[in-house]
Amino acid sequence: MISIAHSQSEPFYIGTYGKASENQGIWRSTLDTKTGKLSKPVLAAAADNSGFVAITPDNEYLYAAVESGDASMAAAYRVDEDGKLTLINQQPSGGKGTCHVWLAPGYVFVANYGGGSAACFVTNPDGALGERTSLVSFTGSGPNPKRQQRPYGHSVITDPELKFAYVCDLGSDNVWSYQFDRSTGTLTPTDPPSGRPQPGAGPRHSVMSSDGKYLYVNGELDLTLNVFSRDPAKGTLTLIQTEPLLPVGTNTENITSSGIQMHPSGKWIYVSNRVHDSISVFAIGEDGRVTFVENVPALVQVPRAFGIDPIGKWLITAGQKDGKLAVLKIDPATGRLTATDHRADVLNPSCITFVNPTPKNGGAH
Repeated sequence: MISIAHSQSEPFYIGTYGKASENQGIWRSTLDTKTGKLSKPVLAAAADNSGFVAITPDNEYLYAAVESGDASMAAAYRVDEDGKLTLINQQPSGGKGTCHVWLAPGYVFVANYGGGSAACFVTNPDGALGERTSLVSFTGSGPNPKRQQRPYGHSVITDPELKFAYVCDLGSDNVWSYQFDRSTGTLTPTDPPSGRPQPGAGPRHSVMSSDGKYLYVNGELDLTLNVFSRDPAKGTLTLIQTEPLLPVGTNTENITSSGIQMHPSGKWIYVSNRVHDSISVFAIGEDGRVTFVENVPALVQVPRAFGIDPIGKWLITAGQKDGKLAVLKIDPATGRLTATDHRADVLNPSCITFVNPTPKNGGAH
């Protein structure tokens, strides 16, 4: 386990696409919180196509989605004192194209893009992935003939109380909602079983307000930010707002949205847009609704993902096409972004996950 309490240097991990045999895998770098400068990334673990990674609240374990077709896996790592990663074990994900991982106390959830499904695993005291306790498959399609022929599970998250789980299905335009039984690790559909954005939205990723009242979902295909209110007792979702990610008049050909993050303060939401290579910023009102603030260059090519440091001062974009990381400064009063000249090189970056500044009780093991 590593700790960065009271440190000026914030470590973070970078998930990438590539082969372990070609010196690719999960990388580690640090952010200077005073200047925004990045250290040269070092390989923390050689691994195949570990496109999405997440670290436990106590910084002891890291879990990765291993996206390798029929051989897709969920992988568990121990975080060593020097920040390097030691593989504990892997488990078949139950579907093709595992692309997202979410941690909750005692459990690890994964989304399978090609498999159109999501799964849940119990975690053992030593951090190892135990048995798969649930596997849910989706049905349906959407109006986009190239991208929505069938279900595509793109991400999964849980509510703060760990009573419900939500899965973005890009293919069927559903955000599926499930009741979660913590004692057995099983997922049961709610009634109704999903919240739905506009047809053709292609829900990709989501973030939830800290009070659990609102869920924010980016539409990868129609370039929207969708706001759902959530019934805390039933877990069901109701769409209350849809806003465009880009200014009116923007040529949206070939543009897709990718990452979504909420500022640690809960005041702003950030969404990355590929090909347009930009970050859109929204302010969150007291009623949960959002207001467009600005759209700024991401400073990288094809920003598949980005990360916000735990204190909310810096945003790091990851350019999947140019293999660059770039740093933008966050205005603490307005949430607006200012470009910096700080850069780092990593081949095919696809996820940025910061180490927690102060270890908390109740990690995902």
